[in-house]
Amino acid sequence: MIFTVAIDGPAAAGKGTIARTLAAQFGFRHLDTGLIYRAVGAKVAEGADPVEAAITLQPADMARDDLRSLQAGEGASRVAVMPEVRAALVEFQRRFARVDGGAVLDGRDIGTVICPEAEVKLFVTASAEVRAHRRWLEVGGDAADVLAQVIERDRRDAERATAPMVAAADALLIDTTELSIAAAVERAARAVRTRMDEGRA
Repeated sequence: MIFTVAIDGPAAAGKGTIARTLAAQFGFRHLDTGLIYRAVGAKVAEGADPVEAAITLQPADMARDDLRSLQAGEGASRVAVMPEVRAALVEFQRRFARVDGGAVLDGRDIGTVICPEAEVKLFVTASAEVRAHRRWLEVGGDAADVLAQVIERDRRDAERATAPMVAAADALLIDTTELSIAAAVERAARAVRTRMDEGRA
């Protein structure tokens, strides 16, 4: 069975948690596409050429323990605006998405660019203030600085010329500002079950 769940949305909205939970619940493979860009950004920070870093990316590069830092996130956002880097990584993501057995991918352009044919598309969001607070709980630092970084990253991701972060026209919007993670997961799982049932009909 080929079945793709595409989950998009800004940082710290909860899409990663929803993606991991759906993958476990339905037995699908999971790809956090943000880690791909974070890994490239980390290699660039160490002096690598961005395009070369993307072309030569290995699974081990995504296992680094520093990819969840604010610095890695900033690096990911910066290399993600480079068309050559995106092109080098698109085909890998598309192959992963259509593997037999089902796949969940989360990122910023999965439903619009990487997998416009995905069976289920979700756009997970929350207010900038709530997302910044979640990120601050993870990484610490100055709360005002974290909020400023979240707002700047949102702007950069939404305004980039190549594959900007927007909700697909047919995506289900899940706003986690005041929604519990359990309720958000259930809403997402219901969409997956409904689509799977339609496919069997």
